[in-house]
Amino acid sequence: MSGAGRGYDVLVVGSANADLTVRVDRRPGAGETVLGTDLVESAGGKGANQAAAAARIGGRTALLARVGKDAYGDLLLAAQRAAGTDVSPVVVDAAARTGTAMIIVGPDGDNSIVVSPGANAALTPQDVAAARQTVAAATVLSLQLEIPIETVRAAAATAEECGTRVVLNPSPVPERLAPELLAAADPLVVNEHEARRLSGAADGTPRDWAHALRELGARSVVVTLGGDGALLLDGDGVHEVPGVTVDVVDTTGAGDAFTGALATRLARGDGLPDAARFAVRVGAAAVTKPGAQPSYPTLADLDALPHS
Repeated sequence: MSGAGRGYDVLVVGSANADLTVRVDRRPGAGETVLGTDLVESAGGKGANQAAAAARIGGRTALLARVGKDAYGDLLLAAQRAAGTDVSPVVVDAAARTGTAMIIVGPDGDNSIVVSPGANAALTPQDVAAARQTVAAATVLSLQLEIPIETVRAAAATAEECGTRVVLNPSPVPERLAPELLAAADPLVVNEHEARRLSGAADGTPRDWAHALRELGARSVVVTLGGDGALLLDGDGVHEVPGVTVDVVDTTGAGDAFTGALATRLARGDGLPDAARFAVRVGAAAVTKPGAQPSYPTLADLDALPHS
């Protein structure tokens, strides 16, 4: 059903992290120390990023996550409210620290990230059960893998029971994805590394990976290709979406911006190719500014981008 018949376009069930970012002239090698810029603290986490991206482009968005009762938790909630996300489902956990991500950004804008899950590891299937009405009120449920896998499974199963479409971004990528999660994904959203690993086709092309993932059970597949756009596979065949040429400042959270935008446009009734074309533009806009959520565009910001 379209988003008009439900209370939310997108419900994101996933992680919320404080991003601690340092820019360096070059990444350190093993045992090496390098100097970086001042530490920048900002809102992140794949789940929270996708929610913020969806909300900033006008999606009616809610977030189910866990944060600690601490300064970073306050930072994350404030950022979601500023983006326009409904944070009423978020659980504030006095017994856990808010998750953090330590991010090193190189001169080319690419990043390396280490995540300390904190409260994210305490998001449980019981939290999903308590939010069942919120799942039922959403047209699309967006999931990632920075929370316990049993919670992801519970969310996907609840979505199926409620008739809510599932968009799954299996990141961090596992060795193998549970068959029931693959079967729920419509689409499965993967970058090239994730597609290669999950498909088992190490020497293949994005087209090969997409076909292999659909044969494994995904209803549809989106392979994101960075600056080259995306490749899609659904019941109508393969679709290629070109990239948008921009000056890259920081790629942190760009994939989440893409996924949040894709979920929003699917909820609004777009077909997968049109939704992906829009999402490519959102992802491109996100890499032109530093940080994850602080870089996410509004609809007005997208007007300034060149057309592919």
